[in-house]
Amino acid sequence: MTRYSRHIKLKGFGQAGQEKLLHAQVLVVGAGGLGCPALQYLAAAGVGRLGVVDPDVIELHNLQRQVLYTTEEIGCPKAEVAAAKLRLLNPEIDIRGEVVAVSTENVRALLEPYDLILDCTDNFETRYLLSDATRLLDKPLIFGAVFRYEGQVAVFNVRDNTGAKTTYRHLFPLPPNAADAPDCNETGVLGVLPGIIGALQATEAIKHITGIGEGLCNRLLTLNLLDHSSFQLEIPATLGHEIAWPMSWEMLHAFDYAYHCGRKVAEVRGIRSDELAHYLQDDTVLVVDVRNPDERPALPFRHLRIPLPELSEQLDKISSETVLFVCQSGKRSLAAGQLLSEKTGEKHRILHLEGGVNHLTIA
Repeated sequence: MTRYSRHIKLKGFGQAGQEKLLHAQVLVVGAGGLGCPALQYLAAAGVGRLGVVDPDVIELHNLQRQVLYTTEEIGCPKAEVAAAKLRLLNPEIDIRGEVVAVSTENVRALLEPYDLILDCTDNFETRYLLSDATRLLDKPLIFGAVFRYEGQVAVFNVRDNTGAKTTYRHLFPLPPNAADAPDCNETGVLGVLPGIIGALQATEAIKHITGIGEGLCNRLLTLNLLDHSSFQLEIPATLGHEIAWPMSWEMLHAFDYAYHCGRKVAEVRGIRSDELAHYLQDDTVLVVDVRNPDERPALPFRHLRIPLPELSEQLDKISSETVLFVCQSGKRSLAAGQLLSEKTGEKHRILHLEGGVNHLTIA
C-alpha cells in the first residue's frame, strides 16, 4: 500500500487499478533506448510479471540514451543487467530477462505467456515479425520508434469504439528500402527522445491494463522535440489484397523476414573490420563509400564516394571486378551491394563491410 500509495490515491485509478497492474503480464522486446524507460516505469508501477528480451550486450555508444546501464557494465548482456536492476527497483514483482533474439522459431513461445507486448526494437525484421505474431495470438502490441528528433507511438491489435482493429502492417504494409529508412546508427538520435517515447509506451500499457483514459489504438502519435509539435494519424483498418503476410503459424514459420525486409542478399559477401586491411592492399578492389557527403569520420584510405540514393545513376563509375561497399553501420552498404547485383548480375564480385565505419578505429 505504501509503495503504490500515489496510484491508489488517484481518482479513477485507486486500489482496483493497482490490482489490475499486479495481475498483468507484460513483455518488453528490446532493452535499448525505448526499452530502458519503458521497463523502469512498468516495474515501478507494479506490473506483476515483467519480461525483457534482448540479444545484445551493452556498448559505449548506448550510454548516451540507455540510462539504465553504466560504463562498468559495457560488454554485459542488456537483458540480464536490466532484469537485475529492475529487481532492485521493485523486488515484489516477477522479472524475467532472456538474452535471445526473437525469431520465427521462438516468437510464439516467448509471447504466449504474456498479456501485452511492447515493441521497443530498432529493426524492421523484428517489427514485422512481432506484428504478425501478436495478430495471430490476438495480443495487444504497443509500438514505439525514434528517428533523429522525432518519435512515434501506436497501439495495435486493440479494437476501437467502431470495432476496427489494426496492425503495424496497416500503418506500413511493406518495409521501406534502406535509403528511405536509415536507422540511428546512420543518422543519430537525440538522447532524450527514446526516453520520452519509451515512457509513452509504458503509459499506453498502464492505460490499457487499468482501463483509464483513451488509448492510441488505430492511431499513430508523432512527436517532434525541436518545436514540440505533435499530431495524430488515423491508421486505416483495411489492407490491400496484394500484400502478402503470414495468415497462420505454419506460414509465419516459413516466412523469411530478412528477405522480406531486404536485408538478406546471397550475392553480397560481408567482411569483418579485421579483414579490411587485406582488401585495401589489393589495387583491384574498388572501395565505394555510400554515405552522404557530410557524414563523418572520413575514410583515411582510397575510395569512391557515391551516396546510396545516387548509386543507380552512377553505376557507370564502377568498373572494377571486385567492389567493396562501406557505410556507417553496414545497412546501406548491404543495400548498395544488392542494388549493384540486381543491375549487373554476375559482372562484379560484391563485398560490404559488416558493422560499417562504426566498427573501425579512425582517428
